[in-house]
Amino acid sequence: MSLDLIKEVRQITGAGISDVKEALDEAGGDKDKAIEILRKKGQKIAAKKSDREIKEGVIATAGEGSKVAVVGIGCETDFVAKNEDFQNAVKDVASKLLEMGKDGFEDWASKYIQDELIVKIGENLSLVMFDVLEAATVGTYLHSNNKVFSALVLSEGSEEVAKEVAMHIAAMSPKYLKAEEVPTEELDKEKEIYREQLKKEGKPEDIIDKILEGKVKKYYTEVCLLKQPFVKDDKKSIEEYLKDNGIEADKVERFVYFAL
Repeated sequence: MSLDLIKEVRQITGAGISDVKEALDEAGGDKDKAIEILRKKGQKIAAKKSDREIKEGVIATAGEGSKVAVVGIGCETDFVAKNEDFQNAVKDVASKLLEMGKDGFEDWASKYIQDELIVKIGENLSLVMFDVLEAATVGTYLHSNNKVFSALVLSEGSEEVAKEVAMHIAAMSPKYLKAEEVPTEELDKEKEIYREQLKKEGKPEDIIDKILEGKVKKYYTEVCLLKQPFVKDDKKSIEEYLKDNGIEADKVERFVYFAL
């Protein structure tokens, strides 16, 4: 068994030398058969590791024009999350998503992770999230730790402004775009909590409803992107910041926030 053959199979699969030698022995020196054995071994590794908790991960993006693909793959340890080979693999998966789109991607990615990436990396790995953003304007932000991604998608407007808001989203992690999106049940629960607090403070019943109005408005500034104070200028809301830059609120198609 030549060293060149071992090296070639190792480069293709990313598996360890001892695993490659074992697979080549089992395959009688047949390269393709050895690669298939290692991929099957990857499935066995995945089964053995599937109960191990995924606590870390990496997010990567790939873009072309105003189209952006984002992928998050979870791993077990920070050591692997900082591994250059793993980070590059996640970038490659993001590029594949950009190329093929969302249809069928989850099946392809899950198989690739199970058959190839787990063999190479040696930890339990999982596809945690993926998305494709495409519009007239898409502003994105990926934090330096590769664990927080955010984006603002606009039907029209400046990409620079969208990127500024994307950075705000990463910092403030809003739950909703606007007040109308807050579920009634959630709002009722908040009102109930506020009402009980006000009663305990001894506030008269006839003014509690007025105080509640102010409390609800304050709640909107905490959970709704458009109502949140802009992190770079808290004297204006995101809605006001956008308007100052010629972008009306109805031009915001959606926002994305994801953290590993």
